[in-house]
Amino acid sequence: MRISYDPEADALYIAFGEGTAQVEEVAEGVALDWDAQGKLLGIEILDASQRLSDPGALRRLLLEALPTWEKAPAG
Repeated sequence: MRISYDPEADALYIAFGEGTAQVEEVAEGVALDWDAQGKLLGIEILDASQRLSDPGALRRLLLEALPTWEKAPAG
């Protein structure tokens, strides 16, 4: 896992893997990057300084945005 922060964009990115991603916006300013097999590659959080000023904010945000760590196969 790699965490990066861009202060100019106020964007936080949590990377779990690399590869070509399909982006799914799950909440305003929160996007999940999925690979072709439905594995989570990363999480992007915009306006991170505002969203994460509370120590428990990241945990709550992830619990709301991530019902599962694997995307259900399209069917």
